Amino acid sequence: MRVYIPTTLATLADAFTAGELGPAPLDAFAVTPGLREWYVSDDIEELEYAALTRAAQASLRLLAAQPQARRRRVVVAVDVPESAVRSDPDRSLDPEALGAVRLLQPVAPAEAAAVHVDADEAEADVAAAAGAVVAADAGDTDARFTVDGTEDHELLWYATQEIPHLIG
Repeated sequence: MRVYIPTTLATLADAFTAGELGPAPLDAFAVTPGLREWYVSDDIEELEYAALTRAAQASLRLLAAQPQARRRRVVVAVDVPESAVRSDPDRSLDPEALGAVRLLQPVAPAEAAAVHVDADEAEADVAAAAGAVVAADAGDTDARFTVDGTEDHELLWYATQEIPHLIG
């Protein structure tokens, strides 16, 4: 099962040094039954993109809590056994919890399938969104517009061998 773990460049650097992204359990996103039902799609690539997008939104919230971190959303994609993932069936259709899962094991950066990161030119928009995300969550429509502006930036794909370059 492919899961998408939201993080930041600072946390990814710490994980690379420590040899694992953890400790478990880790908040992550995946193609869950609720996500399938919500998006009404059988296209696995489309569903995985939706899970990746949800993880990118969660990364933005992590950035809001880490003012010193470089303003780029980061998502680590990893394949794990389904037995390593738990979801809350009571919240499966809750819009705030779509695709949300808990990864029950730490992940070594080398085990990742890929790392997805914003391009340098997204940093200004991501910084503005990180500063506005709390207000957006509280219902501020102007802040929501700022946060939604990050959706205009596609995350770039990096192989795990490129992690040292990303965090260096």
